Amino acid sequence: MTDFNRGIMKFENADSLVSIVLSSIVVLSAIAFLLWWGFQTAYV
Repeated sequence: MTDFNRGIMKFENADSLVSIVLSSIVVLSAIAFLLWWGFQTAYV
């Protein structure tokens, strides 16, 4: 049992594999979208 359900992560199963995978997909896709948008704005 880890203690990831502290602080901002105050919900059960905050350290489950599904939660980690989904949040990492959201974060990485947001970064990729911002990079894509930045290049489109700068060079088009």
